[in-house]
Amino acid sequence: MDFLCEIIQALVALAALGLIVLLVIVHLTAGMVNLRRHEKEKYFLTAKGEKELFPSLHDAHSRDLSVVVPAYNEELRMPVMLEEAMEYLENRQKKNPSFTYEVIVVDDGSKDKTTEVALRYTRKYSADKVRVLTLVENRGKGGAVRMGTFSSRGKVILMADADGATKFADIEKVEAGLHSLNSGPENMAIACGSRAHLEKESVAERSVFRTFLMYGFHFLVWFFCVRGIKDTQCGFKLFTREAALKTFSSLHVERWAFDVELLYIAQCFKIPIAEVAVNWTEIEGSKLVPFWSWLQMGRDLISIRLRYLTGAWKLQSPHKTD
Repeated sequence: MDFLCEIIQALVALAALGLIVLLVIVHLTAGMVNLRRHEKEKYFLTAKGEKELFPSLHDAHSRDLSVVVPAYNEELRMPVMLEEAMEYLENRQKKNPSFTYEVIVVDDGSKDKTTEVALRYTRKYSADKVRVLTLVENRGKGGAVRMGTFSSRGKVILMADADGATKFADIEKVEAGLHSLNSGPENMAIACGSRAHLEKESVAERSVFRTFLMYGFHFLVWFFCVRGIKDTQCGFKLFTREAALKTFSSLHVERWAFDVELLYIAQCFKIPIAEVAVNWTEIEGSKLVPFWSWLQMGRDLISIRLRYLTGAWKLQSPHKTD
C-alpha cells in the first residue's frame, strides 16, 4: 500500500511539474498583437491602376456595409462567390439607392492569380465598390480578415469566405440577428452565421473518426474558451464597426482558430452575440486538412486560454496601426 501511495504521489508531482513547464512554455512563446503593415499593404489600386491609400477602421464610417473576403490561392473558387455577392449587392442598391457598400478582397500572400482575378471586379465595378488588399506575406485567415477589417469603411462589417459556401443573400438573416441585439450606447454587437442546424446531417455523412474529431473540437471550444455558441467556425460573421475595432484590436491568433479567440474576446468584453442559422454547402478545395488542422486548432484553443490565464496576453484598447 505504501508503495502504491508513493507511485501516486510521484505521478501527481510529475503531472504538476508538466503543467508548470507547459505554462512557462506557453507564456514565453506567446506572440503579441501584430497590427503592422508593410508599406505596400497601405494602398489599393483603382480601376486605372493608380495607387490610393486605404482608410482606417478608426475613421468614421462612410459606407453602410463592408464585406471582407479573405482569399489564399482562390483564383478558381472566388469568382463564383464574387459574382453572387456583387449581383446581390447591386440589386439591393438598385432597390434602395441610399444603400452603399464595398467589398474588400484580401489576398493572403497567394501564389496564384488571386489578386489579378479580384482586380477584374475593381475594373468592372470601380475601386469605390471593390478593393483589393494584397498582403506581402501569408498571415493566415485571421490575419487577412483583420487587415481587411482595419481597411474598411462600413457601418457594419461582414466577414465572408471566398469559397461561397454560405449563400450570400443570408446576410439579411445575420443583419436581422444583429438588429435583434441590444447593442447599447457603444453600439457593440456581433451576429454569427451558424451551421449547427446541419450537424445531424453532417454526422450521417462523415466517418466515425471525423465525427469524433468534430465533437472533440466542440468540447475544447466549450471547455476552454467560448460558451453558448454552437458553431464558432462558420466564415460568415457580421460586426458593428465598434465591435470589430474592439475585438480585432486584441486578436493574437491569425490562423484557423482565430474565430474562437475573437468570440472569447467579445464575451470577455460582454459584447452581445447572436447565432443565426444560414444556408451552407460544402465546396471542394478546402485548405483544411481534417486531422492536422483540427490538431493545430486544438493546440491553439488550449494556448488561447492558458495565455490569457497567465497574463501573457491581455485585452487591448483599440489603437491605430502603423
